[in-house]
Amino acid sequence: MIPYIEWTSVQLGPLTLHVWGLMVALGFLLGTYMAGRMAQRRGLDKKILYDLAGWLVLAALVGGRLGHVLFYEFSFYAADPISILRIWEGGLSLFGGVIACTATGYWYLRKHNVDVWQYADSAIFGLPFGLWIGRIGCFLIHDHPGTATDFILGVEYPDGVVRHDLGLYLSINGMILAGLFLWLAKKKRPTGFYIATFAVWYGVVRFFLDFYRLLDVRYGGLTPGQWFSIALFAFGCWLWWRLSTEGHLNSSTT
Repeated sequence: MIPYIEWTSVQLGPLTLHVWGLMVALGFLLGTYMAGRMAQRRGLDKKILYDLAGWLVLAALVGGRLGHVLFYEFSFYAADPISILRIWEGGLSLFGGVIACTATGYWYLRKHNVDVWQYADSAIFGLPFGLWIGRIGCFLIHDHPGTATDFILGVEYPDGVVRHDLGLYLSINGMILAGLFLWLAKKKRPTGFYIATFAVWYGVVRFFLDFYRLLDVRYGGLTPGQWFSIALFAFGCWLWWRLSTEGHLNSSTT
């Protein structure tokens, strides 16, 4: 059992740093750095990837927030629209962010006339590292409480109930997948390999973890995250099929 540790802000003189936002920012920086390393290893221009990162920050914030507002707590935000701007309190949908980042990344990379698949695959290589650190922020503010449990990683909440904490689990999942990517990177992998691996892995893990979520809305018995997980898993399987039949992906096969 893990004790309930809540850390919402850090006071630096007159400046208040919100821990959730701080961890998300640190995760994004680490993910971008690891993506740049992979791009450089593949002979790509990592400056393009670093420039793209600025656009992805904006896309992730806007898309992630809109995804959360529309699919998770629409009635709450409809009653208090100004609260949509208070993103430091938590409330970003990973899948909303992924959709927005995918569209933004495709636009940016096509604009610079580079191989979309190669740069996207390098960018995805850094994503588990970002999720590992960023989800620690979710754990520290406990915005994803789960059902009651006697599991060894359960967290004892202030009401005395030991619960699954999905922020903790998703951080651990990011750490494991980051380690797996580092191990897989010891050998040269075809373009699209990391996208397919992430999509299949994360789609499966997130689908089953969401059964333990306590507060999420359900559509047809499944959370919004589970529906997106199904789509992500299917996309990953399609990519694996493409890689098995064609051996690699490039811009001409988009």
